[in-house]
Amino acid sequence: MTPLMINNIHHITLTVSDLARSANFYTRHLGFQPLVDLGSLRLFTNGHFILGVTLPSDPDAPVPDDDRFSENRIGLDHVSFHVGGLAELEAAAASFDAHGITHGRIADLGSGFGIYVMVVRDPDNIQLELTAAYAP
Repeated sequence: MTPLMINNIHHITLTVSDLARSANFYTRHLGFQPLVDLGSLRLFTNGHFILGVTLPSDPDAPVPDDDRFSENRIGLDHVSFHVGGLAELEAAAASFDAHGITHGRIADLGSGFGIYVMVVRDPDNIQLELTAAYAP
């Protein structure tokens, strides 16, 4: 059997604790635009793929108080968003600083990888990585 060839990401959906707070973060700081509001699920796009933010799928299941994302649980470790280049990472860092959003330093992963990365966390502590390729 031939393995399935994945061409690209169509969408990512993240479970969040507060739809309005997450919508504000992803639109204001990461440039996503609203696509559709389905009540407990909101979809956004950046022109390349769709990002969904949703409340927990089972409203009757208990959610621990102050539940926060942890990449040490089984499931998602992080989501990496590609940006245009090092200048965009530097501009994002300055914008995060201006808005009091904690982020990591811009790290050069070396010529073996050929990328720069910076980590930032969303309001539910979901680890987001902003990635920029070396300029050609």
